[in-house]
Amino acid sequence: MEFFNSKYPSTEDLRSLASKKIPKFAFEYLDGGCNEDVNITRNTSDIREIELTPNYIRESFTPNLKTKLFNKTYNVPFGVAPIGLQGLIWPNSPNIIAEASKKYNFPFILSTVSTSDIETISKITDGEAWFQLYYPSNKTIRHDILKRAEDSGCPVLVLLCDVPSFGYRPKDIKNGLAMPPKMSLNNMIQILKCPEWALKTLYNGKPNFETLKAYMKGKMNLRQLGKFMNDTFDGRLNEEKIKPIRDMWKGKIVLKGIASEADIEKSISLGIDGIIVSNHGGRQLDAGLSTINSMIPLIKKYNKKTTIMIDSGLRSGVDIARVLASGAKFCFLGRTFMYGVGALGNNGALHTFEMLNKQLSQVMIQIGCEKISDLKSFLHSKKEG
Repeated sequence: MEFFNSKYPSTEDLRSLASKKIPKFAFEYLDGGCNEDVNITRNTSDIREIELTPNYIRESFTPNLKTKLFNKTYNVPFGVAPIGLQGLIWPNSPNIIAEASKKYNFPFILSTVSTSDIETISKITDGEAWFQLYYPSNKTIRHDILKRAEDSGCPVLVLLCDVPSFGYRPKDIKNGLAMPPKMSLNNMIQILKCPEWALKTLYNGKPNFETLKAYMKGKMNLRQLGKFMNDTFDGRLNEEKIKPIRDMWKGKIVLKGIASEADIEKSISLGIDGIIVSNHGGRQLDAGLSTINSMIPLIKKYNKKTTIMIDSGLRSGVDIARVLASGAKFCFLGRTFMYGVGALGNNGALHTFEMLNKQLSQVMIQIGCEKISDLKSFLHSKKEG
């Protein structure tokens, strides 16, 4: 059964519909960057400067998108990046995406601060979901979360390292989604304008940090929740924090948010299995490099020493082809899948996967590339970092 909806053949189509169905405060949380939104725009525009050279005179073929990563073969070279507060953006969205990832065999990274817990997502994905750890400063909580992830069969632990501060996001501040959060009359009016979102939220229950509920003292109001988050988590990682996790975690570990040679050197020395070059979707440092301009120098120097992946800024199958041709082993998209779920609900993640799969396959057929590992040979203009 095909879930692709021809009325929404692009990410922008999905984004446009989602913006009408999701309350403004929740949509802007998904859609926005930080400060003046320079970095979020640059992420995509710099990727789209990459060009591919086609080879037309050859026999016909069917492209093979299968990609082996950390001893598992996925159907495609892309997955879903972690997103916090997913259930606020669209009710039950982590479960919807997890079901699609299981059906089509692509990785889904669950965030510590998502609205479904480790155990639920693990059950949906038969233990194949990755888990992103937002570092808890409390040792007991940290070890318990890691044990829960391990007991759930999580094959890859992703350590978040690019959030030493809470990003300065003017739209979220205006909307009351800063820390501590608040719910304003204006937000309530926005909810009333989105009846499907409101009814589904009523049915699924108020979104909460489900993985963290076990460590919260009863029901918390929004201000208490803000204090809990500030007291519990420490976004600044260093070698002393990473090494004990590497020692105790039996599976693969990836550092997400790497953007410099200094950090990738430390990653390799600590025995980390791979990195995701990321700037948190342009939500943390508006003056930062785009992810593609951060990745390319790292690819040139470290590609044979560690597994290098990328997220932030990808919006299409063409963008996926561009970053893979530039040397990325794998890539992740966050907003694109959430636009799909916000637009099309339960079928949104399935549609988004099929859309990206169609787009990437078309590019490969067009340029004459039979398999993902050959994309690098079609790169025309190599951007310099």
